[in-house]
Amino acid sequence: MANQEDISQSLGRTPLYQLGVELKARFIGFGGWEMPVQFSGISREHEAVRNAAGMFDISHMGKFTLQGKNLISQLQSLVPSDLSRLQPGQAQYTVLLNAQAGIIDDIIIYYQGTDTSDTQKAVIIVNAATTSKDKAWLLQHLDPDTVQFQDLSLEKALIAVQGPKATSHLQSLVSADLTPVKAFGHLETTILGKPAFLARTGYTGEDGFEVMVDPEVAIELWQRLYDAGVIPCGLGARDTLRLEAAMALYGQDIDDTTTPLEAGLGWLVHLDTKGDFIGRDVLVQQKAVGVKRRLVGLQTQGRNIARHGYPVLAAGEVVGEITSGTLSPTLGYPIALTYLPTQLATVGQELFVEIRGKAYPAVVVKRPFYRSKNRAIN
Repeated sequence: MANQEDISQSLGRTPLYQLGVELKARFIGFGGWEMPVQFSGISREHEAVRNAAGMFDISHMGKFTLQGKNLISQLQSLVPSDLSRLQPGQAQYTVLLNAQAGIIDDIIIYYQGTDTSDTQKAVIIVNAATTSKDKAWLLQHLDPDTVQFQDLSLEKALIAVQGPKATSHLQSLVSADLTPVKAFGHLETTILGKPAFLARTGYTGEDGFEVMVDPEVAIELWQRLYDAGVIPCGLGARDTLRLEAAMALYGQDIDDTTTPLEAGLGWLVHLDTKGDFIGRDVLVQQKAVGVKRRLVGLQTQGRNIARHGYPVLAAGEVVGEITSGTLSPTLGYPIALTYLPTQLATVGQELFVEIRGKAYPAVVVKRPFYRSKNRAIN
């Protein structure tokens, strides 16, 4: 049986790993990487992002650059969202689908525009655990003669700076004015005098930027932000923040057996404005007859936390299981996500969650559980 040291040695480490060690972060294995789960405590880190600014090492995520003369039209066939609407400097959160309209991964496509030779350029950020799978899928379906694909996953570092004060902390270090950049906007600029890709995106429900730079720049940036009072945050706070905002976690809330219509991601499906794409027929059918299950938000009574995998009951029968659940630091009560049969997936529906052998009351509530007033507008 492998010991903890053997397990750690088999995991990847980001360029910021040593800084986490120096800050006495607690590490766990996640998506093939050894990642900090917390620094000063999940509650403190969570509160920092909601009220001031926190920063996350997200260098484990997959980072691809693509360019080609018909790049957008080729990507159109792989996602249900209409990418033709994207202007340079805009991005689209979307999903890669298989033939059954199951979600291979949720991704963000950042469109960088067209150069003087009519070559379209884009950056795609994908989940850490699915990087190899996504890369293989993209290479399988994109024309290698017309699209140049580059995997920068191990070459670049990513830092997410999130919270109502995130932009002001970054602005002093960035050459470009960040004020005009709207939500899901992005630009290439310099930070600390070095080339950087900045995007007004994140996974916390708050305003902020994700910054892609060379590893040595990331180390200096992290230190400068830390010295300025930005709180280092781990995966624990990242999870509570994203769950309050009802953002799906791939592998738990969505996977290759769930469709975007079932997962409450119908706003990503643009059947009326684009042509064929992988999985379209299944989504057209689901749209016509309705889905049999839907992802919903739950609130449980008291402080009884419904964790991942716990059974959800109606009239004494198991009707689903919790995909994600936590005690919301902002709201002060337990929240969760689960798939329910459509007839039960209505706000106000009363249910039970089995927690350690005992059934506790729960009710279906609106998503997101929390909506920030500080988010940048589109």
